[in-house]
Amino acid sequence: MKITGSAVSLNVEDVPASSAFLVEHFGFSEVMAADGFASLTRDDAGMNVVFLRRGLETLPADQREERAAGLILAFVVEDLEGELARLRSEGVAITMPLTDEDWGERAFQVRDPNGVIVQLVDWNAPSGG
Repeated sequence: MKITGSAVSLNVEDVPASSAFLVEHFGFSEVMAADGFASLTRDDAGMNVVFLRRGLETLPADQREERAAGLILAFVVEDLEGELARLRSEGVAITMPLTDEDWGERAFQVRDPNGVIVQLVDWNAPSGG
């Protein structure tokens, strides 16, 4: 098998709202869009983010009414504090404050208009052994 691309697909109520949030605040661009569908990318993200409207008939019947829940859309960034300040200045509500974990992860979270959790993270693994 050769994988030629990756995407995460999330069912949401309002596809344009989630799409606009990633475009405006995270620098994604829409590469494809139709009624109930949007695919977004960034050159440096390594994957696409796809939003599908809940209830879309092209989804398998057992998935149509599911919604994006219980997952975190995480992006590793170089300047975590700078991104935190930028998002605050853009009026984005920080839903989890900047947190430092013992295993070296530092992260904070926001939510898009559909409740999708977006986490920005950096890794500063503890040294020693």
